[in-house]
Amino acid sequence: MLAKPPHAAPGLRIGLMGGSFNPPHDGHLHVAREVLRRVRLDAVWWIVSPGNPLKAGHATPPLAARIAQARALAASEPRIAVTGFEAELGSVFTVDTLAFLRRRYPLTRFVWVMGADNLAGFHRWRRWRGIAPIFPIAVVDRPGWHLAALSSPAASALARNRIPEANAATLPTSKPPAWAFLTGRLSPLSSTELRREIQEMAGP
Repeated sequence: MLAKPPHAAPGLRIGLMGGSFNPPHDGHLHVAREVLRRVRLDAVWWIVSPGNPLKAGHATPPLAARIAQARALAASEPRIAVTGFEAELGSVFTVDTLAFLRRRYPLTRFVWVMGADNLAGFHRWRRWRGIAPIFPIAVVDRPGWHLAALSSPAASALARNRIPEANAATLPTSKPPAWAFLTGRLSPLSSTELRREIQEMAGP
């Protein structure tokens, strides 16, 4: 079946947030609103992954359930579109997803959005060096990850492609590789901590 992501008209500035969203939470909403405002995006897509290859062995609720939860959370923000189209691509790797979107929407100005914790481990992603040349990247700071992110192998490798935070709004029109590190009010929420709390409440 042909993958059908949301509509993306030529010239639109769209942020792409991928992840398992297990579960989706207000931290995801905070990041989306930050990049909408600071990168001056028209929309943000939450790309709910069928599975995270770096989290093999973890029990993950069905994709449809996670999409429904994400849509319920994002209902108050009309500029967020929730999609599970990645499941139709035959790959769960970000580099393949972004390459697909570039082919399908060559005139749309996409920005890949990730948290500082993702940047810290970016060098472990499949073909990570091939991701930065596809779309510009907005990295949003996370509590406890600032130093680890900025001293990571990926940040070092891409140091000369970093643009000042004050110029983050130029990301959608910047030629990749280009990235900005966005600091400010941080959300302490994480899906990992929420899952742990749910398990503790459920008991043995």
